[in-house]
Amino acid sequence: MRLLVLGGTEFVGRSVVEAAVGRGWEVTVLNRGNKAVPEGVTRVVGDRTAPGGLDGLAGGEWDFVVDTWSWAPSAVRDSARALEGRASSYVYVSSRSAYAWPTPRGANEDAPVVEASSDDEEYEDYARAKRGGELAAEEVFGDRAVFVRAGLILGPYENIGRLPWWLTRIAKGGPVLAPGPENLGIQFIDARDLAEWSLDAAERGLGGPYDMVSPPEHATMAQILQECVRVTGSDAELRWTPPEPILAAGVQPWTDLPIWVPPGEDHDSLHRSDVSKVLASGLRCRPVTETIEDTWTWLKSIGGQAPRRPDRPTVGLDPAVEAKLLNR
Repeated sequence: MRLLVLGGTEFVGRSVVEAAVGRGWEVTVLNRGNKAVPEGVTRVVGDRTAPGGLDGLAGGEWDFVVDTWSWAPSAVRDSARALEGRASSYVYVSSRSAYAWPTPRGANEDAPVVEASSDDEEYEDYARAKRGGELAAEEVFGDRAVFVRAGLILGPYENIGRLPWWLTRIAKGGPVLAPGPENLGIQFIDARDLAEWSLDAAERGLGGPYDMVSPPEHATMAQILQECVRVTGSDAELRWTPPEPILAAGVQPWTDLPIWVPPGEDHDSLHRSDVSKVLASGLRCRPVTETIEDTWTWLKSIGGQAPRRPDRPTVGLDPAVEAKLLNR
């Protein structure tokens, strides 16, 4: 199989490239050329936002395209148009953010989406940018366009910093503020499972939206944090704290305490979605232990400092705020 990945050197894109190489596929990536690509992968240097940025793809043909673009939908539009007739399937890595917020508990792919346009040149509104990218792919590839509506993505190469922050904080040891309740369900997808499913979907000729996240019962906050303690080998003591004092201290869920959102409307939207469609289509979610072990191994291999996307806010709790809450 011949695969073209638009991007291909960071987090999800890198996971897709490695999965395809592992299958023995012929892989080409288009990107700005700032980072190394795996051995055997063909790189085409091009900036999708610049005039002539897709010229390096002229004349090429591929079986499938995977696009991980997160900015202006117009770039997806231009790429899809340039590749029309030269690929059989276009897999666009979208987001569950494309749904109108808040999505109710148990929502699935039929939930209302935000208003958007494939011609939009802006990307400040992440939800509209992702929905616009879906429309751009669909306008050219029709039912051969797959929308991978990812939820929380974790795993090696993470460039947002959510799981790396928890691993780094817990590795320091001592009392650790653990946001409760302990049995709070967390839905996430390992980037490598997303990658494997995306390649399978392209091969099978799937199309349309698929919510890409684990079942609600796949993990809890306790399982995630306890596993962080185990893999780091630290003497960290998890101090489980109810949501009320945490929120009263001005701590922001999701950013100050990554992954965590207290029970309520936001938690229902982020961690209580119905994923029966993607599970029926063959999604396999690896154990939580494997995701955390492999992320820690990767993090240590790069010196303990995870890369950060410049377009995303810094995550993690101020140590002074944590200390105040621990001493309350």
